[in-house]
Amino acid sequence: MSPITGILYNDPAADSYESVQAMMCSLRKYPADAARTWHGDSISLGCHAQWITPESVYDMLPYYDERYRLAITADAIIDNRQQLFEQLQVDYAKRQRITDSELILMAYRRWGDQAPRYLIGDYAFVIWDADKRRLFGARDLLGNRTLYYHQTPRHFAFCTVVEPLFQLPGMNKQLNESWLAEFLAIPIIMDSIDVHGTVYKEVKMLPPAHTFTLEDGRMHLSQFDSLDSPDGQLKLKSNDEYEEAFRDVFQEAVHAKLRTYRQVGISLSGGLDSGTVVSFAASPLREAGKPIRAYSYVPPSDFTDWTSRSWVPDETPFIRAVAQHVGNIQENYLDFPGGNSFEDVDDILDMMEAPYKFIENSFWLKGILEQAQRDKVGIVLSGARGNYSISWGPAYDYYARLLKRFNWMRLHKELKQYGHIHSRRRSRILPEVARMAFPFLTRSLSRYNRSDRPQLIHPELAARTNIYSRLKRHNVGLRQYEMDEFEARDYQFNQLAVSNHNGASSTKLSLRYGVAERDPTSDPRVVRFCLSIPTEQYVQNGVNRSLIRRATEGYLPDKVRLNHRQYGIQGADWIHRIRPFWGAVAEEVMRFAEDKNSAVQGLLHIDQIRASLERIGPMPQAEQAYDPHVKLVMQSLIVARFMNKIV
Repeated sequence: MSPITGILYNDPAADSYESVQAMMCSLRKYPADAARTWHGDSISLGCHAQWITPESVYDMLPYYDERYRLAITADAIIDNRQQLFEQLQVDYAKRQRITDSELILMAYRRWGDQAPRYLIGDYAFVIWDADKRRLFGARDLLGNRTLYYHQTPRHFAFCTVVEPLFQLPGMNKQLNESWLAEFLAIPIIMDSIDVHGTVYKEVKMLPPAHTFTLEDGRMHLSQFDSLDSPDGQLKLKSNDEYEEAFRDVFQEAVHAKLRTYRQVGISLSGGLDSGTVVSFAASPLREAGKPIRAYSYVPPSDFTDWTSRSWVPDETPFIRAVAQHVGNIQENYLDFPGGNSFEDVDDILDMMEAPYKFIENSFWLKGILEQAQRDKVGIVLSGARGNYSISWGPAYDYYARLLKRFNWMRLHKELKQYGHIHSRRRSRILPEVARMAFPFLTRSLSRYNRSDRPQLIHPELAARTNIYSRLKRHNVGLRQYEMDEFEARDYQFNQLAVSNHNGASSTKLSLRYGVAERDPTSDPRVVRFCLSIPTEQYVQNGVNRSLIRRATEGYLPDKVRLNHRQYGIQGADWIHRIRPFWGAVAEEVMRFAEDKNSAVQGLLHIDQIRASLERIGPMPQAEQAYDPHVKLVMQSLIVARFMNKIV
């Protein structure tokens, strides 16, 4: 993948050369195989190329097609190349060397502004149509690549990342209080629901699944597609047919995401999602004579597991079972000695270009990509969004729906079978299902009630941004009652904020190490298939996540495929790792809390920070890994460090 940049001046006589060169210089911190610029009348484009696919080594980006007077710069891997070749009637002899950017240009010539609807993959691109003096750009359906921009009456500038835009004359790092208010008020991992804004006032972001056109100084944004569930369900005759259909669509997605001239890796846990990905990837890689390098995080040897028996911080036994069953896997168990969430804060802020929340696993997400870079890996696969696509299937939520619909016979049968599998009596299951079906009758599900959780946002900032009213309708951990898994799944794929957050994090981590993160579980073909099939395929005969368990028979070992009793848990050891540094954490936090001139005064709830520190005591315990007070203190430190960088 490749960071791209460019600038268009509204005055045709303006010289864009110096501006794009300044932005390209800012991109030098990222590894590159080539760096080029192209200059036209009042416009310049740039690309800091990272070659990943076999075809990318032939790419000369930015590329100018003299015949059609079209210029393109692109950060793209297109997955449906064969389909596009057929639709565009590309000569067979030319297909092997045609680059993804050339394919995008061909699609634009055929379908114009509708071209992104025909493209499957991870991409952000910008096309200059010289004849029309028109700039056109797009970001892929799931937002897996980013595109930021800055517009004034004089010019329009864009880039894959934010920092180069601040090389332009007159640009200032002014805080966008509205974005920060969302970041502080949302208690879950998501940064913001605003898919247009960023932490900076003067920098905007193109949302996922959107195009922009810029003509005569006027900009128009349009959403080109969505992942809405198809109108009609896919109706097949048997379980076998659903399983076969799943395997076909998933194999196609996995195979498309293996396209690299370098090595292939995977972030492998002991669960169903990444296990399914590696089991479908191993065979085509074996045929190509390539192993797959599996990177698995494990806690340090001195960590004492404090979690319950149903949780597994160290998933090594399950990972080894997958590796032995699937074959062609080179295992790498990484415990990152000395790694912790405190010492990497400045480095990750530099990568993310904004405050971040993935505190528990920040150091090892970075560490896995560092190791992949050393191993000359081009693509690291994951199953990051599989919980809502391929391995979805929440039994209790399904049973709650059966209860609300008074489908007694099916509910009775399912509860009996579920109880047998999990060794639980129906008399214990039914009250829990009833509370989920009718949450307004009990407060047992209100654990995300705002009043029960310490708030990091300053009350005055919350009031002047009207933040809680704005967030009220969103599934961000502030509703009195949780969304059920049906609503949450719909939110996951139909609210652009989720994809926006995931794509921004993935883009910036991958650019630093020149390694593309690719997730077949979020491939649009896979997601649409999963949304189209009946719920009964996901929960049946007392088995949750039923489809993937059935479809991976023979692909995964039964130790993983039929595991109903233990679940991997990430981040259980992060407090254990940070304890030696807690004195420094507390000292830094108290220093900015007591400084009346601190950049966070009026933004962070200082009284709550002090109260949380007092509640934690002199030293947090390992079992406080998910204590909201500990996370609040660390988030306050991260925000304070960020604010100090921009003031």
